[in-house]
Amino acid sequence: MRITVPATSANVGPGFDSVGVALSKYLSIDVLEAADSWEISHDLDNIPSDDSNLLIVTALKVAPHLNPHRLRMTSNIPLARGLGSSSSVIVAGIELANQLADLQLTADEKLNIATSIEGHPDNVAPAIFGNLVISSYVDEKVNYVAGSFPKCSFVTFIPNYELKTSDSRGVLPEQLDYKEAVAASSIANVAVAGLLTGDLKTAGKAIENDLFHERFRQSLVKEFSAIKAIGEQNGAYATYLSGAGPTVIVLADQENEEAIKAAIDGLALDGTSCILSVDTKGVRIERN
Repeated sequence: MRITVPATSANVGPGFDSVGVALSKYLSIDVLEAADSWEISHDLDNIPSDDSNLLIVTALKVAPHLNPHRLRMTSNIPLARGLGSSSSVIVAGIELANQLADLQLTADEKLNIATSIEGHPDNVAPAIFGNLVISSYVDEKVNYVAGSFPKCSFVTFIPNYELKTSDSRGVLPEQLDYKEAVAASSIANVAVAGLLTGDLKTAGKAIENDLFHERFRQSLVKEFSAIKAIGEQNGAYATYLSGAGPTVIVLADQENEEAIKAAIDGLALDGTSCILSVDTKGVRIERN
């Protein structure tokens, strides 16, 4: 059995801790034979191979009496880059428990469990459902709306350095002025409405006018301004920080994707670029 979970990009500008989209990078867990203790084979740096791995910690929270198995973990979702690496593992751990213990969890139940573990649903929701998901987590209750992201390319630059969420949250203010908060909320509303109606031009302007977090975080990602300039020169809809960063994503028409990627590569920045698309399936199971 194989469990596959997509990467995710959260916030998408002003959708702070609320908006997320599933993207075409993946974590896969192959469930092998039963064993005396949990054993995870992988080639990932600084990741445990025993029951202290987040995958197993999560699975045992859901089903404490699971029988141990040998597992194989493969992932091309980079760690601590703003593409939902930890969320993908949490969702995979819930699915591992669901399958091995035959819990028959619904997608909504998986989301509630994942959100309680992660603390907010913006990454775990699209990892479960695929596509675009707008969600909230208030008084320990999750509400969400799932929809299709407008057709476009996600031209993505992934720096070679990590930016931990705790560090990038440290630059945020403790509060916003009421008038400023109303303005920030109205921008977020337009961004979401534009995405759900397929109006990427309007959505893109709102995405780039975020007042909640990007203006405080962009200084932590030295590549951002140069990449944004490339997006503007090539008619992109928007350039934004993925999650807490440092990954930068340019939303663009497919006919412009190669030119934008080539221009980013031409900057010779310390990192890698790729062209991603929306994953529409979310977490899935393949049986041998």
